[in-house]
Amino acid sequence: MYSNEENGDPPAYPVQVYPVEGPRFGQHAPQSTNSEVQQWFAAVDKDHSGKINAKELQAALINAQGNHFSDICCQLMVGMFDKQKTGTVDVNEFEQLYIYINQWLAVFRTYDRDQSGAIEEQELGQALQQMGFRFSPNFIKELINRSDLESHQKMSVDQFIVVCVQIQRFTEAFRIRDQQMQGTITIGFEEFLGVALEASV
Repeated sequence: MYSNEENGDPPAYPVQVYPVEGPRFGQHAPQSTNSEVQQWFAAVDKDHSGKINAKELQAALINAQGNHFSDICCQLMVGMFDKQKTGTVDVNEFEQLYIYINQWLAVFRTYDRDQSGAIEEQELGQALQQMGFRFSPNFIKELINRSDLESHQKMSVDQFIVVCVQIQRFTEAFRIRDQQMQGTITIGFEEFLGVALEASV
């Protein structure tokens, strides 16, 4: 039995709606100009292969702390748009990835209220609450701790993307199995591992 309820508290997500704000994989978005995308693609495609892999994407993306986006974040985003499962994206797939990244940057700036370039514990709690989740302060703190291994105080934009996408994936997987919309499901261990692996890739 798996539940996100503890000590009789209500589920972390609103039972009836399961809302998750922010960009969603496969979501239709306004198209960017072809020239803008092509310029970005050409700059990122360092080996001129006509394909971009996670390492090339990582080299092009820097967060406000001056660090490149994490391996996990870049692999996650490339994997979401890699239709052929080659570990790369072509220019058409890259256009959707480009839109997706910019949508997440806009979401991040909305919640980074002090414009520090990082989301702290209080800001993350507010962000997830506005997305519709009622997570405990201890859970929010744990998310920060896992993301920021140095100071345990803040979350960069790439870490924020990974956390939100994974929560979104777990929520969708949970919702499919919660047919009674009660916030509680029964799940076998192997199925649980399958859900965890799919949500973390």
